[in-house]
Amino acid sequence: MQQIINFVIRNKTSLLFLLLFGISLALTIQSHSYHKSKFINSANFITGGIYNKASGISNYFDLKTQNDILIEENNRLRSQVLNALDSTSKIAIDSISYSGRYKIQSARIINNNYASSKNYLTINRGEKNGIKEDFGVMTSKGIVGIIDNTSNGYARVLSILNTKSKINAQLKTSDQFGSLEWDGKSSSIVQLTDISKFAPVREGDTIVTGGKSSIFPKGIPIGAVDNFELDISGDTYIVNIKLFNDMTNLSHVYIIENLDADEIKLLENSVDE
Repeated sequence: MQQIINFVIRNKTSLLFLLLFGISLALTIQSHSYHKSKFINSANFITGGIYNKASGISNYFDLKTQNDILIEENNRLRSQVLNALDSTSKIAIDSISYSGRYKIQSARIINNNYASSKNYLTINRGEKNGIKEDFGVMTSKGIVGIIDNTSNGYARVLSILNTKSKINAQLKTSDQFGSLEWDGKSSSIVQLTDISKFAPVREGDTIVTGGKSSIFPKGIPIGAVDNFELDISGDTYIVNIKLFNDMTNLSHVYIIENLDADEIKLLENSVDE
Protein backbone atom coordinates (compact mmCIF):
# COMPACT_ATOMS: atom_id res chain seq x y z
CA MET A 1 0.00 0.00 0.00
CA GLN A 2 2.85 2.37 0.92
CA GLN A 3 4.44 1.73 -2.48
CA ILE A 4 1.22 2.79 -4.23
CA ILE A 5 1.08 6.00 -2.20
CA ASN A 6 4.74 6.73 -2.97
CA PHE A 7 4.11 6.11 -6.69
CA VAL A 8 1.18 8.57 -6.70
CA ILE A 9 3.22 11.21 -4.90
CA ARG A 10 6.18 10.83 -7.28
CA ASN A 11 3.98 11.00 -10.38
CA LYS A 12 1.24 13.35 -9.20
CA THR A 13 1.85 15.88 -11.97
CA SER A 14 1.61 13.28 -14.77
CA LEU A 15 -1.40 11.60 -13.20
CA LEU A 16 -3.18 14.94 -12.78
CA PHE A 17 -2.48 15.75 -16.44
CA LEU A 18 -3.89 12.40 -17.61
CA LEU A 19 -6.98 12.89 -15.44
CA LEU A 20 -7.67 16.39 -16.78
CA PHE A 21 -6.93 15.26 -20.35
CA GLY A 22 -9.40 12.41 -19.99
CA ILE A 23 -12.11 14.70 -18.62
CA SER A 24 -11.59 17.25 -21.40
CA LEU A 25 -11.63 14.53 -24.03
CA ALA A 26 -14.89 13.14 -22.65
CA LEU A 27 -16.47 16.59 -22.59
CA THR A 28 -15.35 17.24 -26.18
CA ILE A 29 -16.80 13.94 -27.40
CA GLN A 30 -20.09 14.52 -25.58
CA SER A 31 -20.51 18.09 -26.85
CA HIS A 32 -19.61 17.49 -30.51
CA SER A 33 -21.60 14.98 -32.54
CA TYR A 34 -18.79 14.53 -35.09
CA HIS A 35 -16.23 13.55 -32.45
CA LYS A 36 -18.79 11.38 -30.71
CA SER A 37 -19.59 9.43 -33.87
CA LYS A 38 -15.88 8.96 -34.63
CA PHE A 39 -15.27 7.65 -31.13
CA ILE A 40 -18.18 5.21 -31.33
CA ASN A 41 -17.05 3.96 -34.74
CA SER A 42 -13.51 3.45 -33.47
CA ALA A 43 -14.76 1.63 -30.39
CA ASN A 44 -17.00 -0.57 -32.50
CA PHE A 45 -14.09 -1.39 -34.81
CA ILE A 46 -11.87 -2.42 -31.90
CA THR A 47 -14.50 -4.43 -30.03
CA GLY A 48 -15.69 -5.98 -33.29
CA GLY A 49 -12.16 -7.12 -34.04
CA ILE A 50 -11.83 -8.60 -30.56
CA TYR A 51 -15.16 -10.42 -30.85
CA ASN A 52 -14.20 -11.71 -34.30
CA LYS A 53 -10.91 -13.11 -33.02
CA ALA A 54 -12.64 -14.67 -30.01
CA SER A 55 -15.28 -16.20 -32.28
CA GLY A 56 -12.57 -17.58 -34.56
CA ILE A 57 -10.79 -19.21 -31.63
CA SER A 58 -14.05 -20.65 -30.32
CA ASN A 59 -14.98 -21.98 -33.76
CA TYR A 60 -11.54 -23.58 -34.13
CA PHE A 61 -11.91 -25.57 -30.92
CA ASP A 62 -15.46 -26.49 -31.93
CA LEU A 63 -14.39 -27.97 -35.28
CA LYS A 64 -14.29 -31.56 -34.01
CA THR A 65 -17.84 -31.36 -32.68
CA GLN A 66 -19.09 -29.82 -35.90
CA ASN A 67 -17.18 -32.39 -37.94
CA ASP A 68 -18.79 -35.24 -35.97
CA ILE A 69 -22.22 -33.73 -36.63
CA LEU A 70 -21.50 -33.50 -40.36
CA ILE A 71 -20.24 -37.09 -40.46
CA GLU A 72 -23.41 -38.38 -38.81
CA GLU A 73 -25.51 -36.35 -41.24
CA ASN A 74 -23.49 -37.80 -44.13
CA ASN A 75 -24.11 -41.30 -42.76
CA ARG A 76 -27.85 -40.70 -42.75
CA LEU A 77 -27.87 -39.24 -46.26
CA ARG A 78 -25.59 -41.98 -47.58
CA SER A 79 -27.95 -44.61 -46.16
CA GLN A 80 -30.82 -42.96 -47.98
CA VAL A 81 -28.89 -42.87 -51.26
CA LEU A 82 -27.83 -46.52 -51.06
CA ASN A 83 -31.29 -47.69 -50.16
CA ALA A 84 -32.74 -45.61 -52.97
CA LEU A 85 -30.43 -47.49 -55.35
CA ASP A 86 -32.07 -50.71 -54.21
CA SER A 87 -35.46 -50.86 -55.92
CA THR A 88 -36.85 -53.19 -53.26
CA SER A 89 -36.26 -50.71 -50.44
CA LYS A 90 -38.78 -48.28 -49.00
CA ILE A 91 -37.00 -45.37 -47.43
CA ALA A 92 -38.28 -42.63 -45.14
CA ILE A 93 -36.61 -39.51 -46.52
CA ASP A 94 -37.86 -37.20 -43.77
CA SER A 95 -36.78 -39.46 -40.92
CA ILE A 96 -33.42 -40.28 -39.38
CA SER A 97 -34.51 -43.91 -39.41
CA TYR A 98 -34.57 -46.07 -42.51
CA SER A 99 -36.44 -49.16 -43.61
CA GLY A 100 -34.05 -50.15 -46.40
CA ARG A 101 -31.58 -53.00 -46.61
CA TYR A 102 -28.42 -50.98 -46.00
CA LYS A 103 -27.00 -49.34 -42.89
CA ILE A 104 -24.05 -46.94 -42.95
CA GLN A 105 -21.47 -45.93 -40.37
CA SER A 106 -18.29 -43.94 -40.77
CA ALA A 107 -14.70 -44.83 -39.93
CA ARG A 108 -11.24 -43.35 -40.14
CA ILE A 109 -8.39 -45.05 -41.97
CA ILE A 110 -5.37 -45.53 -39.69
CA ASN A 111 -3.23 -47.49 -42.16
CA ASN A 112 -3.31 -47.73 -45.95
CA ASN A 113 -1.12 -49.94 -48.12
CA TYR A 114 -1.11 -49.50 -51.90
CA ALA A 115 2.43 -50.31 -53.07
CA SER A 116 2.39 -54.13 -53.04
CA SER A 117 0.37 -56.71 -54.96
CA LYS A 118 -1.78 -57.53 -51.92
CA ASN A 119 -2.84 -54.32 -50.25
CA TYR A 120 -4.98 -53.78 -47.15
CA LEU A 121 -6.33 -50.87 -45.14
CA THR A 122 -6.99 -50.68 -41.39
CA ILE A 123 -9.93 -48.71 -39.99
CA ASN A 124 -10.77 -47.63 -36.44
CA ARG A 125 -14.03 -49.57 -36.16
CA GLY A 126 -14.38 -53.17 -35.08
CA GLU A 127 -16.58 -55.81 -33.52
CA LYS A 128 -17.65 -53.53 -30.66
CA ASN A 129 -19.12 -51.24 -33.34
CA GLY A 130 -20.98 -54.11 -35.00
CA ILE A 131 -18.46 -54.48 -37.83
CA LYS A 132 -18.20 -57.93 -39.42
CA GLU A 133 -16.44 -59.59 -42.32
CA ASP A 134 -17.88 -59.00 -45.81
CA PHE A 135 -19.06 -55.47 -45.04
CA GLY A 136 -18.42 -53.12 -47.97
CA VAL A 137 -16.24 -50.03 -47.61
CA MET A 138 -16.53 -46.90 -49.76
CA THR A 139 -16.01 -43.14 -49.87
CA SER A 140 -18.25 -40.48 -51.38
CA LYS A 141 -16.37 -41.02 -54.67
CA GLY A 142 -16.52 -44.80 -54.93
CA ILE A 143 -15.75 -48.23 -53.47
CA VAL A 144 -12.59 -48.95 -51.48
CA GLY A 145 -12.80 -52.64 -50.62
CA ILE A 146 -14.35 -55.34 -48.42
CA ILE A 147 -13.72 -56.05 -44.73
CA ASP A 148 -11.98 -59.42 -44.39
CA ASN A 149 -10.86 -59.48 -40.74
CA THR A 150 -11.93 -57.83 -37.49
CA SER A 151 -10.81 -57.33 -33.90
CA ASN A 152 -12.65 -55.67 -31.03
CA GLY A 153 -11.76 -52.12 -32.02
CA TYR A 154 -10.40 -52.36 -35.55
CA ALA A 155 -11.02 -54.00 -38.92
CA ARG A 156 -8.89 -54.89 -41.92
CA VAL A 157 -10.12 -54.03 -45.39
CA LEU A 158 -9.19 -56.05 -48.48
CA SER A 159 -8.42 -53.19 -50.86
CA ILE A 160 -9.59 -53.19 -54.47
CA LEU A 161 -5.85 -52.78 -55.08
CA ASN A 162 -5.33 -56.42 -54.14
CA THR A 163 -4.83 -59.18 -56.68
CA LYS A 164 -7.17 -61.38 -54.61
CA SER A 165 -10.04 -58.86 -54.88
CA LYS A 166 -13.01 -59.69 -57.13
CA ILE A 167 -16.12 -57.52 -57.10
CA ASN A 168 -19.18 -57.66 -59.31
CA ALA A 169 -19.34 -54.55 -61.52
CA GLN A 170 -21.04 -53.33 -64.66
CA LEU A 171 -21.15 -50.72 -67.37
CA LYS A 172 -23.63 -48.12 -66.20
CA THR A 173 -25.02 -47.42 -69.66
CA SER A 174 -25.53 -50.99 -70.91
CA ASP A 175 -25.86 -53.22 -67.80
CA GLN A 176 -23.07 -55.47 -69.09
CA PHE A 177 -21.67 -57.33 -66.07
CA GLY A 178 -18.13 -58.39 -65.35
CA SER A 179 -15.63 -58.98 -62.56
CA LEU A 180 -13.60 -56.09 -61.13
CA GLU A 181 -10.02 -57.19 -60.55
CA TRP A 182 -6.53 -55.68 -60.28
CA ASP A 183 -3.44 -56.64 -62.23
CA GLY A 184 -1.07 -55.28 -59.58
CA LYS A 185 0.39 -52.50 -61.73
CA SER A 186 -1.07 -48.99 -61.32
CA SER A 187 -2.70 -47.75 -58.10
CA SER A 188 -5.18 -45.74 -60.16
CA ILE A 189 -6.21 -48.39 -62.72
CA VAL A 190 -8.20 -51.60 -62.16
CA GLN A 191 -9.61 -54.07 -64.67
CA LEU A 192 -13.13 -55.15 -65.54
CA THR A 193 -12.98 -58.61 -67.12
CA ASP A 194 -15.46 -60.98 -68.77
CA ILE A 195 -17.20 -58.21 -70.71
CA SER A 196 -18.59 -59.53 -73.98
CA LYS A 197 -16.87 -58.30 -77.13
CA PHE A 198 -20.32 -57.36 -78.40
CA ALA A 199 -20.88 -54.98 -75.48
CA PRO A 200 -20.98 -51.27 -76.48
CA VAL A 201 -17.91 -50.17 -74.51
CA ARG A 202 -16.64 -46.62 -74.95
CA GLU A 203 -13.84 -44.66 -73.34
CA GLY A 204 -15.21 -42.48 -70.58
CA ASP A 205 -18.15 -44.81 -69.77
CA THR A 206 -18.90 -44.99 -66.05
CA ILE A 207 -18.42 -48.27 -64.19
CA VAL A 208 -20.55 -49.00 -61.11
CA THR A 209 -21.18 -51.90 -58.76
CA GLY A 210 -23.46 -54.54 -60.23
CA GLY A 211 -25.48 -55.44 -57.13
CA LYS A 212 -25.12 -59.19 -57.77
CA SER A 213 -23.79 -59.84 -54.27
CA SER A 214 -24.89 -59.14 -50.71
CA ILE A 215 -22.00 -56.71 -50.13
CA PHE A 216 -22.51 -53.65 -52.33
CA PRO A 217 -25.83 -52.36 -53.65
CA LYS A 218 -26.12 -51.70 -57.34
CA GLY A 219 -24.95 -48.39 -58.73
CA ILE A 220 -22.06 -47.28 -56.49
CA PRO A 221 -19.46 -45.46 -58.63
CA ILE A 222 -16.10 -47.12 -59.27
CA GLY A 223 -14.43 -45.30 -62.16
CA ALA A 224 -14.48 -44.56 -65.88
CA VAL A 225 -13.28 -46.58 -68.85
CA ASP A 226 -9.71 -45.58 -69.70
CA ASN A 227 -9.16 -48.06 -72.54
CA PHE A 228 -10.02 -51.65 -73.46
CA GLU A 229 -8.81 -54.61 -75.54
CA LEU A 230 -9.79 -58.18 -76.33
CA ASP A 231 -8.35 -60.87 -74.09
CA ILE A 232 -6.37 -63.87 -75.36
CA SER A 233 -9.52 -65.84 -76.21
CA GLY A 234 -10.82 -62.98 -78.36
CA ASP A 235 -14.33 -63.37 -76.90
CA THR A 236 -14.30 -60.83 -74.08
CA TYR A 237 -12.83 -57.43 -73.31
CA ILE A 238 -10.36 -56.50 -70.61
CA VAL A 239 -11.44 -52.98 -69.69
CA ASN A 240 -9.02 -50.71 -67.85
CA ILE A 241 -10.87 -48.53 -65.36
CA LYS A 242 -9.55 -45.20 -64.06
CA LEU A 243 -10.68 -45.10 -60.42
CA PHE A 244 -12.64 -42.14 -59.10
CA ASN A 245 -10.93 -42.59 -55.72
CA ASP A 246 -7.32 -41.67 -55.20
CA MET A 247 -6.43 -44.85 -53.34
CA THR A 248 -3.15 -43.35 -52.13
CA ASN A 249 -4.88 -40.50 -50.31
CA LEU A 250 -7.80 -41.75 -48.21
CA SER A 251 -8.77 -40.61 -44.71
CA HIS A 252 -12.45 -41.30 -43.97
CA VAL A 253 -14.67 -44.07 -45.31
CA TYR A 254 -18.23 -45.37 -45.04
CA ILE A 255 -18.93 -48.96 -43.97
CA ILE A 256 -21.91 -50.62 -45.66
CA GLU A 257 -23.90 -53.26 -43.82
CA ASN A 258 -26.51 -55.25 -45.73
CA LEU A 259 -29.15 -56.03 -43.11
CA ASP A 260 -30.41 -58.95 -45.21
CA ALA A 261 -26.97 -60.50 -45.78
CA ASP A 262 -27.35 -63.34 -43.23
CA GLU A 263 -30.72 -64.32 -44.66
CA ILE A 264 -29.33 -64.31 -48.21
CA LYS A 265 -26.27 -66.38 -47.23
CA LEU A 266 -28.44 -68.89 -45.35
CA LEU A 267 -30.64 -69.33 -48.39
CA GLU A 268 -27.70 -69.67 -50.79
CA ASN A 269 -25.93 -72.19 -48.53
CA SER A 270 -29.07 -74.28 -48.23
CA VAL A 271 -29.35 -74.39 -52.03
CA ASP A 272 -25.71 -75.54 -52.32
CA GLU A 273 -26.37 -78.34 -49.86
